[in-house]
Amino acid sequence: MTKHDNERNRNHEEKNKRMTMMKNKKRNISRLGGSGLSLDAFANAKSNNSQYNPSLIKKQREIYKNAKNVQKYKKMLKQQNQQNDPPVAQRHIENLNVTEEDNKDKNKRRKRKKDSAFSLEELYKKQHEEKEKERMEREAIFQEKKEQQEKAEVHRKTLRQKMLKKTRKGQPVMKYRIEHLLETIQSSAKNASGN
Repeated sequence: MTKHDNERNRNHEEKNKRMTMMKNKKRNISRLGGSGLSLDAFANAKSNNSQYNPSLIKKQREIYKNAKNVQKYKKMLKQQNQQNDPPVAQRHIENLNVTEEDNKDKNKRRKRKKDSAFSLEELYKKQHEEKEKERMEREAIFQEKKEQQEKAEVHRKTLRQKMLKKTRKGQPVMKYRIEHLLETIQSSAKNASGN
């Protein structure tokens, strides 16, 4: 072989190497889903707040619902006022006749507002007391359940200790096992006679 042949072989090997490297690079890019993001694109994508946020969606829904309810309420009030109100001419005549009564009515309304505020306060106190009573009852029931669980756990632990006791030679102590069997038989007999 000559120098010329050696150079050709080296060039050919280098070409093959480059080709395989390019193929591997293309394969890796397609496997990873295309070329990566540029640094600017990555930073912009991270700073963009158009991501899915359930809490924001929930708040927006709530605001929308509240606005809808307020609109319905106002519409209903308008309808009720139109149904209950007499014509404008009658109202004007009544207003002319009743000026002194309005002053009395205003005083009464003020008193009613005070009374209604007082009754609202009483109502609030009653509701608060009821809630407090319910909470105390729930707490008492919870405490009772907890005590029963603790008693049962203590009973299970003592029973387990007795059942696992061994003699010096490693045999189980039969006294506790027989007592346990006797207790279970007696309790089942009581249940059978009770039914």
